[in-house]
Amino acid sequence: MDERHVNILRESRTEISRLQLLSVFFEEEAVYKIYLRSQVIHQLFENNDELDIDKLELFHVQFTSSLIELLRKIKKSNEKNVTLIYDEIQLNKEMIANMGDSVFTEKNFNLDKQKQALKINLSLRKLFQSLSDFTEEFPFAKHINTFSSRYSKDFYYDVSAEKLGVLIDYDVKDVYADTHATIHKKLMGLLCKHDFRTEFFSGLKAGQLIIELYKFIDLDRYFIFFPSRNLFLFCDLAKLKGIDWTNNLSEKGRIIQELSYKNDKLEGEAVALKTYIPKEIITLLEENYVKISDINFLDHLNNYDVQANILKSMLKTDLF
Repeated sequence: MDERHVNILRESRTEISRLQLLSVFFEEEAVYKIYLRSQVIHQLFENNDELDIDKLELFHVQFTSSLIELLRKIKKSNEKNVTLIYDEIQLNKEMIANMGDSVFTEKNFNLDKQKQALKINLSLRKLFQSLSDFTEEFPFAKHINTFSSRYSKDFYYDVSAEKLGVLIDYDVKDVYADTHATIHKKLMGLLCKHDFRTEFFSGLKAGQLIIELYKFIDLDRYFIFFPSRNLFLFCDLAKLKGIDWTNNLSEKGRIIQELSYKNDKLEGEAVALKTYIPKEIITLLEENYVKISDINFLDHLNNYDVQANILKSMLKTDLF
């Protein structure tokens, strides 16, 4: 075996090794089949010295080299796009971290709304006593407005100013009023009947205006507390259609949840994009495999210039 023969076989093994690495990277059946067929063709020349070794070199020049270059270009393009995705993922993670530092947790909110309900119930008891005794004793518990100032931005639902106006509208003949507070007469009666057992239900906001919404523990009735006017009124939830009361996440919590979901989706896209090969190229590779699998392929190798040129032309496209 002369030196030229040895060199061509060595170069052939090198080309096939490169193709093998790419077939493992892309995990695409068409690429793997071409790699296996290229091994068969190489072995055929390695085991038969009488075959024209120039045909093996021509095979790699026409097919393998162009295919390797094409796959490398796709790989480089994919890696660039994947990098952009991971950059977006990292930005989302940084935003989640920054927001997480300033978000009150659901646990904080659930604990504090229980404390707030106790303050409201205690204040309503004192208000009842004050109204009954015709005194002007201040009924409200200490720091009663702290809860809303802390949680309204993140946990309260946005409503229109018009809708808020409907909720706080009342007829003066239907309320008790003193220096410190105003309350529906029937609401006070119901509170007394149920021993002032209420719980914080939700919060509403319209700009800077805040409403706290409470529910009787023993029955399906609701009332509002409007802190800026120390106002307590019955509330019909039918007037608040469109609010998903089951969504207890804070505004920032919802954004964090959405960003986390988006990152999971982007991670999946990155994995798929990393090994993506355009369908047009897969179709061409499948056609090439059929050509090089022909038992008479080597006898007609010089006639496959057109097919080889199509493969090379792919290197100049903008498919990737």
